[in-house]
Amino acid sequence: MSTSQNYDFAAIDAVVAKSAAAADFWANSSATQRAALLCGLASALEQQQAELVAIADRESGLGEGRLNGEVARTAFQLRGFANEVEAGVPYRQVDDQAIASPPPAGRPRLTRIQRPLGPVAMFSASNFPFAFSVLGGDTASALAAGCPVVIKPHSGHPELSRAVFALAAGVVHAQGLPEGLLTIVEAPTRAAGTYLVQHPAIAAVAFTGSYQGGKALWQAANDRPRPVPFFGELGSINPLVALPAALEKDSENLAKTLAGSITLGCGQFCTSPGVIVLLDSPQSQRFVGQLAEAITSITTHRMLTPGMQQGFEAAAATVAANSTPVFAPQADGAGPSPRLFATDAASFITNAHLREEMFGPAALIVTAQSVTQVAEVLDAVGGTLTTTLWGLEVDSDENRQLLRAAQRVSGRVLFSGVPTGVAVCHAQQHGGPWPASTAPQTTSVGYAAIERFLRPVALQDAPAWVLG
Repeated sequence: MSTSQNYDFAAIDAVVAKSAAAADFWANSSATQRAALLCGLASALEQQQAELVAIADRESGLGEGRLNGEVARTAFQLRGFANEVEAGVPYRQVDDQAIASPPPAGRPRLTRIQRPLGPVAMFSASNFPFAFSVLGGDTASALAAGCPVVIKPHSGHPELSRAVFALAAGVVHAQGLPEGLLTIVEAPTRAAGTYLVQHPAIAAVAFTGSYQGGKALWQAANDRPRPVPFFGELGSINPLVALPAALEKDSENLAKTLAGSITLGCGQFCTSPGVIVLLDSPQSQRFVGQLAEAITSITTHRMLTPGMQQGFEAAAATVAANSTPVFAPQADGAGPSPRLFATDAASFITNAHLREEMFGPAALIVTAQSVTQVAEVLDAVGGTLTTTLWGLEVDSDENRQLLRAAQRVSGRVLFSGVPTGVAVCHAQQHGGPWPASTAPQTTSVGYAAIERFLRPVALQDAPAWVLG
């Protein structure tokens, strides 16, 4: 895609105008229409899966196995949102009948309904070319809510984005729906992205990407004459706490599992565990050695873009300058070498450089002297998508203290396993306090994501034809 600074903003105007023209039609569409579109998109994606995966692998280097799994996830969530529509989720009403008596008990009839926000500008992510891109969860949930979507593709996979959009546009056309339901703008410059966010016809923005880029667009959304909701996932260091009680049982396998999570997808997961918090103990010291041994044997594939590798190397250099390397990294794969750093809890709490996200195959080990200090480490994180707590099987005051700290800063708290891997279901929460996301009360994964694009309206004493 072009990176010219002389981007023609009129192209954005034309695309957004099509989206705005389709907004009323789609806001008042039936469950049958919405579900048919979502299921049609899922089927079309599966029908062209082999061709699309080949393009995605060529552009991203993520491998066919990973990408085929991602297509399956994308089709699954498209159909899942179709099920939500058929279950009436975006059409729900809460009806309070009139009570003929004096206030405060007396009242008119009130019916609470949900209405779509309008055209949504969706900024694709780099690290999930299918599941967080053109037909990813943001697009699926917005369409399910009754909102047209203006897609801003990611520059890391332009050919794939064009191919998937062409597929989607074909489905829209075949079903006789307005072209403006799904549109695409390349917006290759920061100025063009800002222009899209601030376009007066855009009613909401969904973003998955870097902290710097997301914060700038979030500010642009709030600087509009009429600010609009900005649902941004910006960055997360995802602390994992491993207590001696957990390490006592099977530390070697836990180390291998954690090493695999840190390096999964070359560390380019928003839920990659970036901070490992340990209590000063013999079990922890043994675990560090096992983790180092496990991670040094892993070779990585190339990162998504040269710019992302440069960003990773810069962040890792910052952390390295403020901590101690656990081992000397040796690059012997197509991607950057995995690396581990170590510091103490007091330094982590006071030094913001140690809390920088390393979006790549790296993690920082933080050693604390007490459970209270572990809780202070979590508080210093500020906001994160996930916190993992290994070793909280029993009820105790200290474990309750850690749980409270984890819940303060996280959208999802795990008690086993690793945070990489986010299930698409009703109970999922993918979002957290700043800087993890701009709207921590919402999720960008799971079926509750549809709620972002619906606005409640109370109808008072509405006539029968209004309520249907």
